[in-house]
Amino acid sequence: MLDGLRQFIADIVAPSAEPDLSFDDTGYLLAATALLVHVVSLDGEPSVIEKRKLHSLIESRFKLDPGTADHLIASATRAEGDAVDLYRFTSVIMRSVNEEGRLRIIEMMWEVVYADGQVSEFEDNVVWRAADLLGISSRDRLDLKHRVANQQEVASGGISKTAAAAT
Repeated sequence: MLDGLRQFIADIVAPSAEPDLSFDDTGYLLAATALLVHVVSLDGEPSVIEKRKLHSLIESRFKLDPGTADHLIASATRAEGDAVDLYRFTSVIMRSVNEEGRLRIIEMMWEVVYADGQVSEFEDNVVWRAADLLGISSRDRLDLKHRVANQQEVASGGISKTAAAAT
């Protein structure tokens, strides 16, 4: 697992002339986590709620123990900080993950976005761009957005800030 993380970070720091098509599940996990870290970081310093949601998603969806999840998030944070765009991460995911898995990643992104109860235009735009790069249709992206928003509303026991602003 660590070799995959090291290789991914090495490729980001000094990409080879030929693309590495041998990414394993570790590369996919690191790339997906980097997208989530990017979303969490968009509106400044992540809140405690956003950090908890990120950790919870990484542990539950990727079936990792807390220590491994912490290590993955730390590696993804470094990789995301060095990245110039989303393509490096989405290209790894496109090579490694089927459409159902890519839909789950977009759903996870929305879950992180809605963790604080509101969606900024920057967050919405990044999820849109990532979904586009992952081959997810606008319809599916918006369906996932509304599903997560409704789940957030039910979980918070009432009308979310975003829903209240829409009325």
